[in-house]
Amino acid sequence: MTTLQCLSPIDGSVFATRETLPLDQARAAVAATRAAQADWAARPLQERIDLVLAGVAAVGDMNDEIVPELARMMGRPTRYGGEFGGFRERSEYMAGIAAETLADIEVADDAQFRRFIRRVPHGVVFVVAPWNYPYMTAINTIAPALMAGNTVVLKHATQTLLVGERMARAFHAAGVPEDVFRNVFLDHDTTSALIAEGAFDFVNFTGSVGGGRAMEQAAAGTFTGLGLELGGKDPGYVMEDADVDAAVATLMDAAMFNSGQCCCGIERIYVHESLFDTFVEKSVALVRGYVLGSPLDPETTIGPMANVRFADTVRAQIAEAVDAGAVTHIDPMPADDGAAYLTPQILTNVSHDMRVMREESFGPVVGIMPVSGDDEALALMNDSPYGLTASLWTQDADRAAALGDRLDFGTIFLNRADYLDPALCWTGCKETGRGGALSVIGFHNLTRPKSFHLKKVTK
Repeated sequence: MTTLQCLSPIDGSVFATRETLPLDQARAAVAATRAAQADWAARPLQERIDLVLAGVAAVGDMNDEIVPELARMMGRPTRYGGEFGGFRERSEYMAGIAAETLADIEVADDAQFRRFIRRVPHGVVFVVAPWNYPYMTAINTIAPALMAGNTVVLKHATQTLLVGERMARAFHAAGVPEDVFRNVFLDHDTTSALIAEGAFDFVNFTGSVGGGRAMEQAAAGTFTGLGLELGGKDPGYVMEDADVDAAVATLMDAAMFNSGQCCCGIERIYVHESLFDTFVEKSVALVRGYVLGSPLDPETTIGPMANVRFADTVRAQIAEAVDAGAVTHIDPMPADDGAAYLTPQILTNVSHDMRVMREESFGPVVGIMPVSGDDEALALMNDSPYGLTASLWTQDADRAAALGDRLDFGTIFLNRADYLDPALCWTGCKETGRGGALSVIGFHNLTRPKSFHLKKVTK
């Protein structure tokens, strides 16, 4: 048994602790969830949908408690109001497409045969959720998995230790049986052991590349399905005909919101040389206006990073870049304490020889480079081991679509960034992972096809 500790980034104090389940108790918990799956799947689809949406609404009823709790656990300013808008939007969208997406695919029904394909649940889905958007990232899988007839085991990140408890409490109060949706506290060894034993039928993990490798290694030989969303180094490209003010506002927000701790946050920007100076000047002016401070202060626009070690990684990347010739543009802010509170930073005179332009930062820093045109920009954008999203800025939608075909990313944005549309598949390539969440494809990944070839008795 291990004690998990959530250290608050506000002051480093212990905010919450929970004891992990020993392996034998964890096995028993998963077994109970497996035993409940057939009865849950036998319920009418609309009943499952209604119970899930009731659980979603019950989470919303807790929002006044959730927002300051999140601020204390991972540092996001309370002024932004939490995650319930996206949490509800994604759930309601998946509910709206469930019946059509999960309906039988009728192939033929004639005098001799009825042939159709049915989508059936995997069984037990294991969701290992991250801390940066702890409610929205979890619901991406939980809502469609339950709607499709799976039972769900949720393991949340230690940094957001209380999120899984809250979600389970809300769903249970709304009528979802406790064995159907179960929150657990597990250490890494127990997690790996359960996966290696084939305890789950599908595993969805959002986290680091190293964590994804550990999941694959644990699942090796079990043939357990995996959905992995891992690292990112998402780029933006501002073309010569772009709306500069709109690009600055959106790309800087995408780089700095949540202290840069966004899966699809912008971490590198390429600007056509004709707009480079203007873009940098406007970006610097915007970021200098941020207020770094306690996330509980309504005046704060950027809070601390979730953990001191995350901030240390970003500081090291910035220092290495400066030593190699990069130029910083934001002076240290008064609240920067050399620990979790980190001044947001814009870097120029950067190159792909620098770690800050190659490796995931996951913090409030962005490098900006001038480019001569599309070919140079696309080569630099694709020069990355990651592939989650890319943001293009131009007045020409056809040009953007053509460039998007040449980019190795899961999502191509035009004139926007850092947004998850539940109607589109949320997916990545390269070291960002594999699989896809939300949309019709999200339902497909949380179910398996089962074919029926029924020969009719004829006389």
